[in-house]
Amino acid sequence: MRDFLLTDEDRGFRDEIRRFFAEELAPRADAIESRQDWEAVKQAVRALGEAGYMKLMFADLYRGELSASGLTHATIVSEEAAALNYAFETTIATALSCAFPLHRHARPDIRKRYLLPILEGRAVGSICMTEKNVGSDSAGMETTIRFDEAASEWVIDGFKRYISNAGKADIYVVWGISDPSVAPQKGMSAIAVPADAPGLSFPRSYDFMGRRGCVVGEVALDGVRVPEENLLGEVGGGFRIMLGAFNFERVILGGSSLGVARSAFDIAREHAETRDAFGQKLGQKQLIWDMIAEMSWRIDAAELLTYRAAKMYDAGLDGKALMREAAQAKLVATETATFCADRTVQILGGDGITRQYGRAEQIYRDARALPIVGGTSEMCKYLIAAREMPTIKPNL
Repeated sequence: MRDFLLTDEDRGFRDEIRRFFAEELAPRADAIESRQDWEAVKQAVRALGEAGYMKLMFADLYRGELSASGLTHATIVSEEAAALNYAFETTIATALSCAFPLHRHARPDIRKRYLLPILEGRAVGSICMTEKNVGSDSAGMETTIRFDEAASEWVIDGFKRYISNAGKADIYVVWGISDPSVAPQKGMSAIAVPADAPGLSFPRSYDFMGRRGCVVGEVALDGVRVPEENLLGEVGGGFRIMLGAFNFERVILGGSSLGVARSAFDIAREHAETRDAFGQKLGQKQLIWDMIAEMSWRIDAAELLTYRAAKMYDAGLDGKALMREAAQAKLVATETATFCADRTVQILGGDGITRQYGRAEQIYRDARALPIVGGTSEMCKYLIAAREMPTIKPNL
């Protein structure tokens, strides 16, 4: 039985959100993929927010019927969205990744100004970490954040790339170095930057092989000024905020990877059960049988690790206590998605690489990003090994 770690209430919620996406996302999925229709994305985001589903992570704001909503349910949302369209799921996952530090670390007036519009679907959020020399390793961050005491404003200079929702978001959470005299992990801060801030620009968007309809690009900050109260948490507390955001993001990526893997598997299984080859169903061939079996157990393993991490978070664990489990979920689920996408194309043969014969080739293109975004598979292995061998530091 799949959903082994989920309760009956969780399963009922899955049925509910699946019906919602069948009405609000499925009719727009083709426009998002074929035309990269941002208006279709915004309409689905708005519907999701108006229905209250963007507030699942935030117990003080959620007003739905679940007895205790949390990361488990946000992960279910990501899984069901990605099963239909991973580009759309990337948009909402990024918005939630922006909402997460705003909810936890922003001052009350900033939360009211920027958080609620995101959660109600009226606005889109973005997070700005990655730079030319900064990915999973934040030590080389070059973006600077300095305080102008005379104006009581923060001044931000830097250049970010591979930023989801760049140029489309209404609010950006930006990380930068506020104290260059100490180690980056102690001198990093995070700050909320509205899209209309002077000096904020978006030089270009990227054209990816997959996730078409998800806008990803560059963010330039040239003397951007924001009020003192836009600082998230404390000065120098940005690295701790980043760690919490990474755990959240990696569990969510586990859910989206499950959605991608499951949609690929369903296509492969249906083809194996119905296609005739050499006088038998294709699925009767031993090599095909082996592929179907391996996809099945990989999906189950990924699901168990993903929802274990989500349940642990909902039980109160975070930070270093959840780092290993979140990394395991992200690693296994994303690698499972790419495996299932690849094997599905192989099972379908020519139909698998042709757009006219279904979604297999789209899923194949979409899935390839998953072991890279949110921390590469190699970085996840490093995090796992670092927790298993705490007395030594693995050599990157």
